[in-house]
Amino acid sequence: MHEMGIAMQIIEIAVASIPADLKNAQVKRVNLKVGKLTAVVPESLHFCFQIAVQDTPLCDAELNIEEISLKVRCTDCNVEWTAHEPVFVCRKCNGGSVKMLSGRELDITSIEVVDEDA
Repeated sequence: MHEMGIAMQIIEIAVASIPADLKNAQVKRVNLKVGKLTAVVPESLHFCFQIAVQDTPLCDAELNIEEISLKVRCTDCNVEWTAHEPVFVCRKCNGGSVKMLSGRELDITSIEVVDEDA
């Protein structure tokens, strides 16, 4: 299950993003974009995240995952569509030159930190 490794990396990045001058800061939310082709199972990532955040500044954090669909464009006829599986042939012209526009993302878009002393 590679989701545990991903969860650990998210936690490492989030902890490193806490400003040094905030002594009692807590991460409240981590927002992710996860593409359909990343082979990440959102439910598994949530589960692993909840286990891994224990005893960290993220112990009460919410993991918000936005799933990004697979969008494809044919470079021959420029038609774009949302696919539900990997595509290698244009659905309009049957050309074999397609480009994936989205669906491979695995990005932290934002980390919300709160200073408990404030």
